[in-house]
Amino acid sequence: MLRLGPALLARLARLAPLRRWGAAAAGGGEEQERFVFLEYEPDPAERAAAAALRRELKPKPRRGRGAAAAVPSLSDPSVPPSGVSCSGCGAELQCGDGGAPGFVPAEKYRSLLSEGPAALRGAVCQRCWALAHHGSALRLRLPPDRHRRVLSAALRRPPRHGRGPLLLYVLDVMELPDPVLPQLPALLGPDVPAAGVLVVGNKVDLLPADCRGHLGRLRQRVAEACARAGLRGAALVDIRLVSAKTGFGVEGLVSRLQRSWKCAGDVYLLGATNSGKSTLFNTLLRSDYCKSRAPDIIDRATVSPWPGTTLNLLKFPIINPTCDRIFRRQERLKQEATKPEDQLSSEEKKHLNQLKKQGYVVGRVGRTFQQQKSCSEIDFDPDMLSYSMDEDPRDPPKKHEEREEFTHNEVKDARWCFDTPGIVKEDCGEKPAWFSVLASNLLPVHVTTLSNADAVYEKHTAQEFLKVPMGGEERMKEFPPLVPQDITLKGIDTTEAVADIKLSSAGWVAVTAHAEEELLLRAYTPKGTALVVREPPLLPYISSIRGARIPGTPAYRTKKPPSFVEDLRTMGSR
Repeated sequence: MLRLGPALLARLARLAPLRRWGAAAAGGGEEQERFVFLEYEPDPAERAAAAALRRELKPKPRRGRGAAAAVPSLSDPSVPPSGVSCSGCGAELQCGDGGAPGFVPAEKYRSLLSEGPAALRGAVCQRCWALAHHGSALRLRLPPDRHRRVLSAALRRPPRHGRGPLLLYVLDVMELPDPVLPQLPALLGPDVPAAGVLVVGNKVDLLPADCRGHLGRLRQRVAEACARAGLRGAALVDIRLVSAKTGFGVEGLVSRLQRSWKCAGDVYLLGATNSGKSTLFNTLLRSDYCKSRAPDIIDRATVSPWPGTTLNLLKFPIINPTCDRIFRRQERLKQEATKPEDQLSSEEKKHLNQLKKQGYVVGRVGRTFQQQKSCSEIDFDPDMLSYSMDEDPRDPPKKHEEREEFTHNEVKDARWCFDTPGIVKEDCGEKPAWFSVLASNLLPVHVTTLSNADAVYEKHTAQEFLKVPMGGEERMKEFPPLVPQDITLKGIDTTEAVADIKLSSAGWVAVTAHAEEELLLRAYTPKGTALVVREPPLLPYISSIRGARIPGTPAYRTKKPPSFVEDLRTMGSR
């Protein structure tokens, strides 16, 4: 009897299938959801025209033959992509394909184009709008490795300013051991000109203090995880613990970056999906790490609990930490450190109390070099306020608010901080395993969950359902109990089994897994019988011999390979 241990179940989205003569994982088709873009509010003239169009399209009683008019579609494939990125996720804005990233309904898209390039640069796609305002994620047609390809291409860019980028690896401390950290050395590779990695342990606000020094102990755990992943020495710049949501440790992170990295090159935020990269990006955007005008020009990244929210690169320019700026910043931090809580403004107290409810550790992130906004002049036109008794009051025309833009001198030689798409946690349900059972056709194979395995065995032992052991209740009184044996295997390839688990004389199970995928298995056999792990397997490619998928189950039908007769010519090719 083979059962999967809890460590393996944590890696698989569902129970890995037990089957005869091989099996493979199945994928379901993604259904496309429709969404009405709620942001768009047409002006009165457009609203009247739309109402007239609806009246024309309203079905009328049929008196004879006729065709119904079609409602205009939300998409328009004839309009080319904009070349402008969504300010929330980084995808290119377009209205041609509703299932592709960066989609904006055609009517809203044309409205933005009519307002000028600045309006389109500040827009968000339909997906980001749904995430931010409704908490729902629209389905997109994305290649499975899109996020990794975008990240890999960004990291392999030629070095700017004569030095490679600094990588800020954002690690979710709740996910220790981090599933992506061991993949980091392979992802970087020798062709990535990175200057170093600074590991940021995020979400420390979710961990209560069980004793004094719990953050130091947590930092040590992160350091051990980095060492196991091969990240040590000069490649590891530092380890910082922060909470991007409550601001804890962010000011220290900014000071560390400005003291050591200064403005030597670009900075990339990378890490697993849902590790808090976009939240940290938004927090740094409201800190002393960005140029003073950046928060007024660059929109915040879309943040949601759904994995894979960011689809492309987002960026803001890094401020040059001159000696004067570092001094002014340190003076502000000293002043804020000595300020008691009762001297905070009412808005600061309210915000601080909200953060206290959300996390166990809280910090305040301020700005030293905040851009001072000049008071706008009020245009006074007395003719607009005067009207005769025969005239109706006239509303002044609404002025279109101009969107701020960076000047050429501000960005011509700037260093940027990039938010990158999240790396999918491939060992948390993304990669299945294959179990091929080779035994007699008279021996049934049943797939059940780990929690139900004991109940199924006790209920159906010595009965027709399980076939073995045989002999009825009398024999079961003397039948030895089942004893477990833990097995650890590392996959070779999806087409080649790594080992056979031989279950005494009943047969064996060939185990196939993705390359370098570690499997933790637990097999049960009657006490006194032998359980052997056979490496290499007897039939390494047995998983390719399988029938059709059995609907509603993780198993596949058996498939008998064609027989070979010695010394006999067969028709066709084998």
